[in-house]
Amino acid sequence: MDPETYRRGVELRSAVLGEEHVRKAMAAADDFTKPLQDLVTEYCWGAVWGREELSRKTRSMLNLAMIAVLNRPHELRTHLKGALTNGVSREDVREIFLQVAIYAGMPAAVDSFRIAGEVFAELEEAAGRPS
Repeated sequence: MDPETYRRGVELRSAVLGEEHVRKAMAAADDFTKPLQDLVTEYCWGAVWGREELSRKTRSMLNLAMIAVLNRPHELRTHLKGALTNGVSREDVREIFLQVAIYAGMPAAVDSFRIAGEVFAELEEAAGRPS
């Protein structure tokens, strides 16, 4: 493991997904799951998200499309929140999921719109605004 890449991964992961999310994920890691947490932190966040060739917003938009197509609802929820942090608007999310509908199918888009609606409502409730 490269300590600098890992450190950058922790920093980026925390900036995008929130310190609490990262802290909980790492605290919940056990002997079985710790290697995965380390891999995600170093390679996904440090080595790839740490590259400067694409903006965080662009990476978030790509992630939303790919995760929607892969039908990974838990990760989609997490990355929707991160995408909003990275400057992706709700309108951007809508357009990404419309694109998913055409290129990956309606079921993927329908589920993605539903999950996005739930995430938006949760965030509005947490902020004290009615959904």
